Amino acid sequence: MQQFYSHTAMARSIRTANALRRRAGFTLVEMLVVLAIIGSIVGLVGPRVLNSLSESKVKTAQIQMENLSSALDLFYLDAGRYPTTEEGLAALVTRPAGVSSWSGPYLKSSSAPKDPWGHAYLYRSPGQNGPYDVGSLGPDGREGGSAALSRSAQAK
Repeated sequence: MQQFYSHTAMARSIRTANALRRRAGFTLVEMLVVLAIIGSIVGLVGPRVLNSLSESKVKTAQIQMENLSSALDLFYLDAGRYPTTEEGLAALVTRPAGVSSWSGPYLKSSSAPKDPWGHAYLYRSPGQNGPYDVGSLGPDGREGGSAALSRSAQAK
């Protein structure tokens, strides 16, 4: 009788082990389905995230150009003129030669900032529509490129 119980217990443990083995891992089909779902989510969400990043860089450049315009206006109040094209935006952080009433630096950084794409901002004085123009080359880094940004000062 004891042999019968041990045989029954052994058969039960083998069935349990087989059931656990079947449930223990994922099948190849299940893994492929999960990968397909993840790929679909990335395919749908990825472009939106990249577009948001691009839009935020454009907004950052616009805000930085507004800050540069404010700093240029402060320079104008102190010096009575805007920096020349040759002096550029560097005149906002280091005193240009021949400007005795310079009260800068007018920017917190130790050098003129770069746009969000790593390019120097463009500065021209006199500008096309005012006393100066401040611009960014945009993501393509070419003057007059597809996404170039600019800001002109209002005439004083």
